[in-house]
Amino acid sequence: MTESAETPTDPSQTQAIRSANRKAIGLSVSAAVGGFLFGFDSSVINGAVDAIEDDFALSATVTGFAVAVALLGCALGAWYAGRLADRWGRPRVMLVGAIMFLVSSLGSGFAFAVWDLILWRVVGGIGIGIASVITPAYIAEISPTAIRGRLASLQQLAITIGIFAALLSDQLFATTAGSVESGTPIAMGDSLFGLEAWRWMFLVAVIPSAIYAWVALSVPESPRYLVAKGKIDEARTVLRSVLGPVDVDAKVTQIEDTVARDAKLTKQASLRGPRFGLLPIVWVGILLSVFQQFVGINVIFYYSTTLWRSVGFDDSDSFTVSTITAITNVVVTFVAIALVDKIGRKPLLLAGSAGMTVSLGMMALAFTQATGSGDNVTLPSPWGTVALIAANVFVISFGASWGPVVWVLLGEMFPNRIRASALALAAAAQWIANFAITVSFPPMAEGLGLSWVYAMYGTFALLSFVFVAFKVKETRNRDLEDMEETAPKRS
Repeated sequence: MTESAETPTDPSQTQAIRSANRKAIGLSVSAAVGGFLFGFDSSVINGAVDAIEDDFALSATVTGFAVAVALLGCALGAWYAGRLADRWGRPRVMLVGAIMFLVSSLGSGFAFAVWDLILWRVVGGIGIGIASVITPAYIAEISPTAIRGRLASLQQLAITIGIFAALLSDQLFATTAGSVESGTPIAMGDSLFGLEAWRWMFLVAVIPSAIYAWVALSVPESPRYLVAKGKIDEARTVLRSVLGPVDVDAKVTQIEDTVARDAKLTKQASLRGPRFGLLPIVWVGILLSVFQQFVGINVIFYYSTTLWRSVGFDDSDSFTVSTITAITNVVVTFVAIALVDKIGRKPLLLAGSAGMTVSLGMMALAFTQATGSGDNVTLPSPWGTVALIAANVFVISFGASWGPVVWVLLGEMFPNRIRASALALAAAAQWIANFAITVSFPPMAEGLGLSWVYAMYGTFALLSFVFVAFKVKETRNRDLEDMEETAPKRS
């Protein structure tokens, strides 16, 4: 039975449940600030790329590496986040991530050469990698079962809002300065130290970093971590605040039994298994992460200007269309939030894979009609319109399914004994896949053409449908303690 499986008839009990749900929602929204940093960091540098390249006289290769290197830092942060969370607790590791991102924002804003910009980007990436693991794990562990999917979806919602905020702030600083590439100081005189616009694009991230640090110092510890550390009374307090009028002692006993069973089966805490060195459930998490990136979603956001220019928009219009796409991504995430606990995780993923396959196929077909090369690719009528519609259908399909639902599953699908470490490995795989797609798109687009590139992404979308259909198990309406069944015990 789930925490909210029984329908209360007592008005006071109903009010208590609503109050507990509000508490859980508040904590989840606070934790999701880490997702905002994730989205903000992944997009904010795009508005500064040309100015950085000019200021430091960089080649295209070095510029591309400076942009993408943060993703390697993200993989490193995600890899260590799980074990640190098991040792120090969730909020303390959130604080580490917030501090690293804050330091990175300051360092990147005041960078004096490309080597230290790369260093600060890696530091910030580590912080974002930490947040990408801790946020979904924490939300899953403090959420009532009945609304866990919706609350876990807040991670992706925060990411999409972060992307939109980055685009908006980039545009604000660029227009205030007159031109990002010009090096003209922002028109506020010496009070802002005469720094170029691109530097302020990084420095503004200090604000959400500070907010995330405050969140880390304010939110309670995960009840499952508290039970594992023997802090039973504290665990009861947290559970009572987020679950409402349920049998908290029974819930604590359930968690204690899980912790005790894990302590006896210490070998089970390992991610190692019979299939290529890992447990099957861990491979499922890794492949979910990889497919989420290999469908090419970040190409739309990282290289959107080139795409929109190819269908007939000038540079100023391209920014407007990119902003509309970012807003669309935010809006459709609410669709996933509304449906994930009603129809389940697996149906949403299957529907999203189908939509992405069709839309990417249409984009590939449209670009077979393209003329020109590089940044000068153009599409004749009506293929420009087809590509534009297909690209937005792709964003909608991803935003309502694979964007939020993968984070929901990663936060809840693993058994308690390996949740943090398995989630860390899956998140690290996601960042590495993100890096691979980011750095490979420009040379592939130039060497193979956009038609072949989008066809490849469409193939991965089709493979993701097959993978979900046969390998992903539904987790809706299951307690986290029940996830023990998903990882087979070894004798």
